[in-house]
Amino acid sequence: MDYITAKSIVSNYREDDNWFGNNYNMNIYKGCCHGCIYCDSRSECYGIEKFDEVRAKENSLEIINKELKSKRRTGVISTGSMSDPYNPFEKKYNLTGRALEIVNNYGFGIDIATKSDLIVRDIEVLQKIKEHSPVLCKITITTIDDELCKKIEPNVCVTSKRFEAIRRLSDAGIYTGVLLMPILPFINDTEENILSVVRKAKKCGAKFIYPLFGLTLRNKQRDYFFKSLDNNFYGVKERYLKTYGNEYLCLSHNANYLYKVLSNECKKLGLLYNMKDIIEDYKKGYYNEQISLFDM
Repeated sequence: MDYITAKSIVSNYREDDNWFGNNYNMNIYKGCCHGCIYCDSRSECYGIEKFDEVRAKENSLEIINKELKSKRRTGVISTGSMSDPYNPFEKKYNLTGRALEIVNNYGFGIDIATKSDLIVRDIEVLQKIKEHSPVLCKITITTIDDELCKKIEPNVCVTSKRFEAIRRLSDAGIYTGVLLMPILPFINDTEENILSVVRKAKKCGAKFIYPLFGLTLRNKQRDYFFKSLDNNFYGVKERYLKTYGNEYLCLSHNANYLYKVLSNECKKLGLLYNMKDIIEDYKKGYYNEQISLFDM
C-alpha cells in the first residue's frame, strides 16, 4: 500500500442535522478498491486520482492524536464518507482500529459507514466508546441477493455477510442500521427487494433503515457505470439513456411507491427511517451537560 502526505485528517467542528448528526469528519484512507459500479466518489469533482487504488495518509494516527487533543469540543466523528475505513488493507494495517482507540481516549463519539464485515473486529473498542459517547454503525445494503451483490459490488463481502455483521454488532449493544442505497433503477428497485432487506434487517437487530431510491451520475462515474452495465446488465444502459439522458440524479420511477412500502414496513416492525428520529435515538442519553450543542 502506498502512502500520501496529509497536513490534517479530522475536520473542523460543525453542526449537522441533515446527515446523522455528526460533528467531525475523518478519512484515513484515500481511494477505494470495492469496485462498486455506482460509487459517486469516482466523479471528477472530488479530485481523487486513481480512485480504485487505496492509499493511506502518512502518519495518520499521530495526526489524529494531535488534532483530537487540541479540539475544544467533543462530538461525533464520522468516517467512511469518501473511502471505506474497512478496506482489505485495514485487516493488516489496523489504522481504523487504532484510530478508534484514540477516539475513545479523548472522549469522542463515532459514526462509521462501511460495506465490510471487518468492522466486527472492533466491537470491543466500540463498546468502550459507547460508555461515554454516541456510537452509530451504518452498514450499506443494496440488495438481498448475494449474486446480484457480486455484480454491483464485486470486491466486497456479500450481503449475507454484512447482515451477519449487523447481527453481531447489534448483539454487542452497538447502535447499528442499514444504509439502503443506492437503489438502482431497473436493477434492484423492486418491492420484493425492499421488503426483504427491511425484514432481514429487523431480524438481525438493526435499529433503522435509511434509503435512497436512485443514484447520482456525472462525468467519470457515468462512464464507469455505463461500462459496468454493458458488462453485466444487457440493455439496461439504453434504458438509462432513454429515461434520464444526462441527468445528475436518476431516481427510480418507483421511488415514491417504494418509499411508502419501506415506511409502512418499518412502522410495522418498529424500525426508524426518518433522519431526525435516527439522530435523536442514537444520541439519546448522551451530552446531558452539553445538550444545547446537540439539540435537534
